[in-house]
Amino acid sequence: MKISIVEDNKTYADVMRQVIEQTGSFNWQCTYRSGEDALVNIKDNLPDILIVDISLPGITGIQLISELKKKYPDIRFLVCSIHDDDDSIFSALKNGADGYILKDSGIDDILNALNDLIKGGAPMSPYIARKVIGSFHRPIETDTAEQLLTQREREILEFTATGLSYKEIADKLHLSNLTIKKHMRNIYSKLEVQNKIEALKKSRLL
Repeated sequence: MKISIVEDNKTYADVMRQVIEQTGSFNWQCTYRSGEDALVNIKDNLPDILIVDISLPGITGIQLISELKKKYPDIRFLVCSIHDDDDSIFSALKNGADGYILKDSGIDDILNALNDLIKGGAPMSPYIARKVIGSFHRPIETDTAEQLLTQREREILEFTATGLSYKEIADKLHLSNLTIKKHMRNIYSKLEVQNKIEALKKSRLL
């Protein structure tokens, strides 16, 4: 199985490469330092599994996964990140991540995650898995986002579901960053939620 990584932290990328090469079970292909680098060059060496960090210079790992999933649906994407917040987790899964592990995972956990992906599984760090399971235990809402939100608010929420930042949404809609934040506050208030991921779930965009 061919493995590549998108990681701007050279030390971490080098450690991952060393660990994977020593197993003898995987073939290391490429290290990409940014999402843009991967978008341009991955076609030359398509991996079976792409390990992706979320916090990258330029486009985010979530945006990268979303773009590559459309072009190369057979690639399996494993997020390996320090981020354990709801927004990062569910946005990554919504946009095509096949697994999500934390960077403080042990070597055995990382290798087990890669093997799970090969077998068709969806590996997650225990903390991430608990968050995902917990999301199904929340009550179903009666009012829909379509009834509660304006057209502009629904449009902004849809952009949010793709992983775009407030600034990127503002640029697309030719609005100010402050205006986008104001709309998001209104969305939270109308949907009676506290963050983006809860808003996306309640609006059925997740």
